[in-house]
Amino acid sequence: MSPRSTARRILPFTLLTLGALSGCEVFRGPTQTPRPGTSSSSMTGLRSPERVAVESILRGRRLQEQGLDKQALAEFERAIENNPLLSTAHMAAGDLYMRQGDFEMAAKRYGTAAELAPASFDAQFKFGEALQSLGQLVESVAAYLKALAIRPNDFKANSNVATAYLQLGKPEQALPYAEKAVKLNPRDGGARTNLGAIYAGLGRHEDAVTEYLQANELLPPSPQLLLNLADSLQKAGQFEQAANTIDQLVRIEPSAVAYERLGTIKFRMKQYDESEAAFRKALEQEANHFPAMNGAAVCLLNKYLWDNNEEARLEAIKFLRRSLQIRADQPRIKDLVDKYRNPR
Repeated sequence: MSPRSTARRILPFTLLTLGALSGCEVFRGPTQTPRPGTSSSSMTGLRSPERVAVESILRGRRLQEQGLDKQALAEFERAIENNPLLSTAHMAAGDLYMRQGDFEMAAKRYGTAAELAPASFDAQFKFGEALQSLGQLVESVAAYLKALAIRPNDFKANSNVATAYLQLGKPEQALPYAEKAVKLNPRDGGARTNLGAIYAGLGRHEDAVTEYLQANELLPPSPQLLLNLADSLQKAGQFEQAANTIDQLVRIEPSAVAYERLGTIKFRMKQYDESEAAFRKALEQEANHFPAMNGAAVCLLNKYLWDNNEEARLEAIKFLRRSLQIRADQPRIKDLVDKYRNPR
């Protein structure tokens, strides 16, 4: 065999071996020379929008960790611009909008994420939170229910949908979710408070009292909670306990509303002088608190009827007329004025 024929046989094997070792194609074709003013990277092709979007999210996360929320949000929005179908970008932007109090943009971003990832509990739940913050309660309930279909035993979702139903004036629909929330976390005072409010809305005031008392043990002193407790105690016929609760309230935070409720309770207890005194204290706290004016007027009219006290009648009429100046749509108060302004 001649050396030339041997070379022809060995050459293909050598080329294949070199190609395998280098990991590259053996034949590359002609090499382009970059034009002046162009970089070599521009010759190899631009990055895909999807890759740019992912890089923007990663930068946004790093900026967020540094507390640079504004710059992070810009990165998340850039990610959405490059890849509108990336649900994680919508979620990340929604979180920052929510933190900033821009509930409309948060709802927009979370809503898109919920459409792109309908099986995502976080997307549906956070969409519900943003809608609830906007007061779009019907839509909020729908989002929460989708979240609960994914994760039925989530405490916050059960609690939030109960609150949204209660805000809609639908305590019957709220009840099963509120009861489940308490069952899932019996030590949560907020859940107990919600359940108490729902029971009160259903007229189940003894049950409401039970929940409010539990909440009062679990939470720091809360004027609104004590006011709710006093209302349900009164409606349950437990007047002494209701009065004691209001006494506790005015020690924490005296207010026109608290003294006015105390006046109402004392009136129901037939302690009329104490009732009138409480209504007058309410007016010291807030001169234009018209429910206290009405309460004081009724106490004074009782004095007139029992003792023929003309001075009490005249003061009562003044209170009632002032009350009507503040709020005109009070037909029962108008009737009292008509009846007692010129009694026969």
